Amino acid sequence: MSILRKLFRATPIPTTDGAFSPSPLAIKLGTSTTTNYDGGAYAKPYAGPKNRVLMICTEERNMTMANGKKFSTGNHPVEMGLPMLHLMNAGFEIDIVTPTGAPVAIEEWAMPADDADVKRLYRDHADAFANPGSLADFVAHKMNDEAPYAAVYIPGGHGAMLGLPDNEDVGKVLHWAHEQDLFTLALCHGPAALLAAKTEKGFLYEGYKMTVFPDSVDKQTPMIGYLPGPMPWWVCEKLTALGARITNTKADASCHVDRRLITGASPKAANAFGRLASETLLK
Repeated sequence: MSILRKLFRATPIPTTDGAFSPSPLAIKLGTSTTTNYDGGAYAKPYAGPKNRVLMICTEERNMTMANGKKFSTGNHPVEMGLPMLHLMNAGFEIDIVTPTGAPVAIEEWAMPADDADVKRLYRDHADAFANPGSLADFVAHKMNDEAPYAAVYIPGGHGAMLGLPDNEDVGKVLHWAHEQDLFTLALCHGPAALLAAKTEKGFLYEGYKMTVFPDSVDKQTPMIGYLPGPMPWWVCEKLTALGARITNTKADASCHVDRRLITGASPKAANAFGRLASETLLK
């Protein structure tokens, strides 16, 4: 098997901090140097008082897999970037936060190197990603009835599984957004953070339909070296156990709106998700 892995370049690549990034084969099959961003044109951008979106990002880099190896992850640049472009073009300002205010972890190996719009976005927001706000500070001082927010956004990447699903502040923000009738946006592995909305009274999203990156695909990706081993836990399995209803079976471009929860299935859904989220907020 190791010979075949080397032959097909399916061996994960060691990183300088002892983790692994995806193999050359996985990068070729699972990422692209361009995106299907449609330009994000909106005839009437929002101009009202609720003009901000709180984007909760991960600050954790390495995921310890079931076999003990570490996967170098973070937020996926396309899954985060395309919806950001849509929301901003639709008239919304994005406030970037991580749990403690530490820098946003981004899967640089998935950056679409030939996409001018995405590259410009990350260049323009480099300081904001390096010096985000603190979610803990937001909860303590800014989370109130007068806060000028239209939505909470949780971008994907396996990094959304790190530090967010069990974070009490994430749970508080999700319940606050629900009580304030704000929209909650979550893409690909982003819905993992919704697990933080479980309390002794139950799960906030019990009975909700949503699109999520399928566990079945995550179970296959170690074969091509995308992951250095089996996942430590499965997002869809945990959400389903709490009563969520996953509507997709493939890592496709599907998206779904259930009440004020908007979800998307995979990086392929990033443009459609950004368009759907923006148009829904504008309505």
